[in-house]
Amino acid sequence: MIIISSTIDYIIGLKLHITTIKSHRKLLLIVSLLVNLGILGFFKYFNFFIESFNELLSIFPINLDSSTLKIILPIGISFYTFQTLSYTIDIYKKKIEPTRDIYSFFAFVSFFPQLVSGPIERASHLLQQFHEKKAFNHKLCVAGLRLMLWGFFKKIVIADNFGILADSIFNPDLSASGLTIIIGAIFFAFQIYADFSGYSDIAIGIARMFGFDIIQNFKTPYYAASFGEFWRRWHISLSTWFRDYVYIPLGGNKGKISRVYLNISITFLLSGLWHGADFTFLIWGGLHGLVLIIEKHIDIKLHKIYYYPVVLICVTLFWIPFRAEDLGHLADMVNSVIHLSSYSFVQIEQIVSDFSMIRFSTLITVLVAFMGVEFLMKSKDFNEWVGDRRRITRILIYYALIFAILLIGNFSVKPSFIYFQF
Repeated sequence: MIIISSTIDYIIGLKLHITTIKSHRKLLLIVSLLVNLGILGFFKYFNFFIESFNELLSIFPINLDSSTLKIILPIGISFYTFQTLSYTIDIYKKKIEPTRDIYSFFAFVSFFPQLVSGPIERASHLLQQFHEKKAFNHKLCVAGLRLMLWGFFKKIVIADNFGILADSIFNPDLSASGLTIIIGAIFFAFQIYADFSGYSDIAIGIARMFGFDIIQNFKTPYYAASFGEFWRRWHISLSTWFRDYVYIPLGGNKGKISRVYLNISITFLLSGLWHGADFTFLIWGGLHGLVLIIEKHIDIKLHKIYYYPVVLICVTLFWIPFRAEDLGHLADMVNSVIHLSSYSFVQIEQIVSDFSMIRFSTLITVLVAFMGVEFLMKSKDFNEWVGDRRRITRILIYYALIFAILLIGNFSVKPSFIYFQF
């Protein structure tokens, strides 16, 4: 699949550059869109649309034999499809010129550190780096190792430990109380952030060691003081992709306010659908689009100290549909959350006791320290932040992270990343 996408977009990129007839250029772009989105749509969404169609027909007295297929989702297809699509779109818009070096282009599309889970790179930033001669650089190697260490800490200590707690709470067989589900959403919020940003740091770190610069994908999103700011800090490569290739082409902030709201809604619904072929992801994307519309409509002027908790609480609760197994599971959890009578500490005590109170207390202490470092980092990455410390301080931080990984890290779970499934 990656060979097909890369070959077609490489050829189309060259054709777009030499073709001056507007209708021909538009046709070439349409071919690129149809091929790439067609492949992505078939492998990722075919069963989803068939199942949805069957459910729709079940309302009416219509019997139609439409079965699903056992489709294996190609690894990284959501990421490299968007990456190669941005190349042809940018050439069509005459923002960049195509490369004639097919090896560099294939390397750009399939660059191994970020192939399976991003960050989603643009040709204008990464492709040209494959044309440069690389040599060992001690400074870049140190920077890469710092980022990798921070990424492994986030993944093994934070994500994989909180993942066990979140999985226990979001088990469909467990009739969780409202309080349990809310605490589960908090656990999952830390799990998914540490898991995905940890992967991004590892990918960026490996690339940096090879002399490649990849964009920062997260900037302490849980300290965002608005929903708009949250999306400027969370999965930056994806949010900017949807901004540049979906939201702005739809009209962006221009036109009537109703049109702007529609543009926001479409963008976030598609963003939700990108994450997974299920109505739960559409709900998650729709909720984020809705709060952004509300935020834009009422033009909130509250001081960020007062508005920040509102943003953090909503973002955390919105993880519930994201984590739900299906609509039935989501409905059960929402029902528990809105019924105050279901709030009980009993289940929480059972889940935590199964995890071990000593380990849980240690993990909470480490989490507080982790969030403290995140607060101090602000928009910097870990390499920039730790690089500003004195040498003795840097060494102490390195060893603290290594000991945390070895002593508190969870090595009992399968070493997979959440965004591998997308």
